[in-house]
Amino acid sequence: MNTKAQEAAKGMGPADFGKLALALVVLAAGIAGFYYFADNQSVPSFVRVVGVIVAVAAALAIGSFTAPGRKLRGFIAESQFELRKVVWPSRDETLKTTGIIIVVVIILSLLMGLIDWLLKSIVLDWLLKLGH
Repeated sequence: MNTKAQEAAKGMGPADFGKLALALVVLAAGIAGFYYFADNQSVPSFVRVVGVIVAVAAALAIGSFTAPGRKLRGFIAESQFELRKVVWPSRDETLKTTGIIIVVVIILSLLMGLIDWLLKSIVLDWLLKLGH
């Protein structure tokens, strides 16, 4: 049995639940500290924001050592590997494609405007005779 199959078979254990609970407590403490020190003039806003950022980073670090965290890290690593395979268009190709799209949008809007005008003329002016 390979390592990925063993990890999938394990699932989340009590230690993982404890780590996720700790991560939530750390995150909640960072957010609570931000609002708790809001009225205290001796604590600058910059320090409060840095405290929340540190709490979020700590919660993410703690959560990354759980089974779902390891799965997420593996997914991100595989995504980065796949992104290296992508062939991105050149600047010239991008500009040409954008120009074509703009021209098509203009033509379609003129066509839709013409259809709208024709339907208005036929229905309101000719069938219902409301234009005169």
